[in-house]
Amino acid sequence: MGAQAGLLLWLQLCALTRAAYKVWVPSTDFEAAANWSQNRTPCAGGAVAFPADKLVSVLVRGSHAVSDVLLPLDGELVLASGAGFSASDAGSHPDCSAGAPALFRDPDRFSWHDPHLWRSGDEARGLFLVDADRVPCRHDDVVFPPNASFRAGLAGAVRVRSVSALGRTFTRAEDLAAFLASRAGRLRFHGPGALSVGAEACADPSGCVCGNAEAQPWICAALLQPLGGRCPPAACRDALRPEGQCCDLCGAIVSLTHGPAFDLERYRARLLDTFLASPQYQGLQVAVSKVPRSPQLRGADAEIQVVLAETRPETGGAARLARALLADVAEHGEALGVLAAAVRESGAPVGGGSAAGLVGGAVAAALLLALLALLAAGLLVRRAGRLRWSWRLQAAPAPAGAPLGFPNPVFNAAPSEERAPGGPPSPAPKADAPGTSHSYFINPLFAGPEAEA
Repeated sequence: MGAQAGLLLWLQLCALTRAAYKVWVPSTDFEAAANWSQNRTPCAGGAVAFPADKLVSVLVRGSHAVSDVLLPLDGELVLASGAGFSASDAGSHPDCSAGAPALFRDPDRFSWHDPHLWRSGDEARGLFLVDADRVPCRHDDVVFPPNASFRAGLAGAVRVRSVSALGRTFTRAEDLAAFLASRAGRLRFHGPGALSVGAEACADPSGCVCGNAEAQPWICAALLQPLGGRCPPAACRDALRPEGQCCDLCGAIVSLTHGPAFDLERYRARLLDTFLASPQYQGLQVAVSKVPRSPQLRGADAEIQVVLAETRPETGGAARLARALLADVAEHGEALGVLAAAVRESGAPVGGGSAAGLVGGAVAAALLLALLALLAAGLLVRRAGRLRWSWRLQAAPAPAGAPLGFPNPVFNAAPSEERAPGGPPSPAPKADAPGTSHSYFINPLFAGPEAEA
């Protein structure tokens, strides 16, 4: 309890000083079911085996009866108060597989750069972090819970403000280097990367750039490894990829040029209280961070990126919120410290999720059939050289000079919300007024009783 109370006090101090922190989530604890090959802790009377060639520190919290234990060549079992092992006959528990030991999974599978393995200290409902910001940034304090064992793999150079591990907080590079070189440090950190501390906390009220741009290839590789290294397809056309994000998403990106009066935390709170609390924006996720300036905005080294992500693009909530934020800047920009704003939006949903999308698909199919019919007629004329036919019931002759033709579905079809890449949505049709004329496509093949090829 003492270590937990110390950690809680330290996190409260971070909150008071506006310091950002990231907490390491996975552990190498004996009782964590995810650490075992069968996704359950070893049952009573079962055999236990650890990888022979892996360094690992394992915290044991309870008492366990086992028949056999295969220990690694180098490692440690840390017994909490009241924890221990006792011998038991093999197969005394009906759920234990006869002769199949419970295998402790590879402790080296946890990567520092995996966004899944970190929890941010400033999480809030409706807010999220882009993938690069989910991993500790250079101004962040990093916390490894003192009441759990862990092992983290490093790749590349990693620099953060501080690291808390085993009840100690390292803020000086030489102190951390000595710990990493010790046996305790080698049991908990591995890999070719280098971990260092000493960066200052972010003192700019407008926020600081995360600084994980160089590490983003490792971040995306770790994030997408369960998906075979490939991003899932976005559910919309012209999907967006925000700065620091590994895959495309549907929604909108609002870029803000700010002045010295801008406060990032105050703007986040405004988004939560004024906009995301509204029912019309339910389901939207918003990320707000400072990123390097985009080519579209001039006059500043960095800008504020507001990402509006939606899981159901057909609702259009991101586009509505983007327009609301632009109007908010126009009205309150000076008070907020925002000098200019620009917006980018993704395109229409893929797959025709709405009724209009289904109508658009039907119109496209009808148009394709009409074009195929015209091509077939052209081939017949080309092969025969002359096309003849007769009507069983002759229609009244058309007035002199009036063109003959058939209605063109291009001009007389229900509109579709789908659009060509980069193009605006098709406007909604208006009701025909009395006397409204329609456009027709004149087919030269049907200009008279006989048509020359």
